[in-house]
Amino acid sequence: MKISLVVSDLSGGGAVRAFLLCQALKKLAYEVEIVGFLFGEELYAIPPENIPITSVNGDKYPQFLRHVFTALKQINGDIIYAVKPKPSSFGLSLIKKLQTKRPVIVDMDDWELSWHGGDEWKYNPSIKQLYRDIFKPDGALRNPDHPLYLIWIEKLLYQADAITIDTSFLQQRFGGIYLPNGKDTDLFNPDKYNPEISRKRYGLSNYRILMFPGAPRPHKGVEDVLLALDLLNQPDLRLVIVGGSPYDDYDDRLMAKWRHWIIKLPKCSVEQMPGILAAAHMVVVPQRDTLTARAQFPLKLSDGMAMAKPILSTRVGDIPEILGDTGYLIEPSSPEQIAAQIQLIFENLDIANERGRRGRLRCMEKYSIEAMASILKSVITRL
Repeated sequence: MKISLVVSDLSGGGAVRAFLLCQALKKLAYEVEIVGFLFGEELYAIPPENIPITSVNGDKYPQFLRHVFTALKQINGDIIYAVKPKPSSFGLSLIKKLQTKRPVIVDMDDWELSWHGGDEWKYNPSIKQLYRDIFKPDGALRNPDHPLYLIWIEKLLYQADAITIDTSFLQQRFGGIYLPNGKDTDLFNPDKYNPEISRKRYGLSNYRILMFPGAPRPHKGVEDVLLALDLLNQPDLRLVIVGGSPYDDYDDRLMAKWRHWIIKLPKCSVEQMPGILAAAHMVVVPQRDTLTARAQFPLKLSDGMAMAKPILSTRVGDIPEILGDTGYLIEPSSPEQIAAQIQLIFENLDIANERGRRGRLRCMEKYSIEAMASILKSVITRL
């Protein structure tokens, strides 16, 4: 059986979830392919090996419609798996379903409208503004995934043959089958790496390393960690950011204010990431309590758990349930509490590392690629 994953934007964060789904499906011996639009200049993340990816140029309406026909010809799976309920993924998949009668699954790892204010967002333009939004070269309604279209596409979720979600927030709102973010715990295995060698390789030997292995955005609370480092004012502490954000200049603004605390490492492949994570003394996931954060399962949690690292995070969304008793939890948006916990972890590093080892066992049981594969097997069997 072949499964086609349809991705709204391969230059956006949804690509990472698509790669995880592919890895889990390959564990079940399915043939997989990814077909997606590329609205940016390059892929958001470097994909794992042996996953075929077909990218189609993204564009604004009406030019985008031409690319839709190109993408439809590339989708050849017996099952179509739309990553995110967007017109450019789920909408495309529903068109293919009409053409071929093939079943469609839709995956939700975010509430897309949360980026626009959620239920508070409204579109009530004047006649003049509506004309501009449709006909001006930069008109808002020419964006294929404008929030108005997201509202419309959510109303078509009943057309999906199955829905998978990764947080209780999404399940309460949309139903569906819980499918957490998994990690390849064979690849992400701390026994294969020496932390001192990793720190030397990446120029980190002289520091105590707090690592944020992802793209900083305001709701992810990186600023709170940097404020905590200001409070501690200990010169050997560093926050290492891996990859950075492709969305805007947020990274540059962080660097402009806190360059003395930040070390940036470039984007890397999945295969390289365990060696980088091995260099960390702890992983920080300081989510702020926002609508967007409550709907997310932060991938950085399973990164740190798989590598048996102490994890410092916040009581937001599903994070307490994911970590159980294996992490260090504080209230969101609290640099003072972050500073106190950093101090506590380094003063009791043996105890913290033991929590990290328990975190790896929890990850292997609940948040591994194998755990994802087991759930996906039952979803596909029903179809």
